[in-house]
Amino acid sequence: MELSNRLLCLFSADVSEQEDRYVVEIPAREIETGSVTPGDTYRVALLATEDDSAESDAADQTPPDEPQPPVEPGEIRYVEIEDLGKQGDGIARVERGYVIIVPETDVGERVKIEIVEVKSNFAVGEIIESET
Repeated sequence: MELSNRLLCLFSADVSEQEDRYVVEIPAREIETGSVTPGDTYRVALLATEDDSAESDAADQTPPDEPQPPVEPGEIRYVEIEDLGKQGDGIARVERGYVIIVPETDVGERVKIEIVEVKSNFAVGEIIESET
């Protein structure tokens, strides 16, 4: 299955009934990381739970409490440096508040980068082009 690059968050949830409507609860971590803002409107896609594990590919499954990084090695992105890390490297944040470290950048700088390393909680990008 292919997911849109505009995906803000991915989680498992139950649908509950409340009076005359049905509710899907969003985990608090999605609000805390800034992926979702209360009061805003979002498009929601619902996927059926796969009961037959023989047909599902375990590599394509995302554990509900462990979202996958929103970037991949070799991916090209435009980012804005929002902060500096303890070692002076630029820090940009993308989907779900995921951090991308970009060495040799300053706060406020917009740069085109290539993702060169991806970890579960951060990635490292190299500058391809700087917008001044």
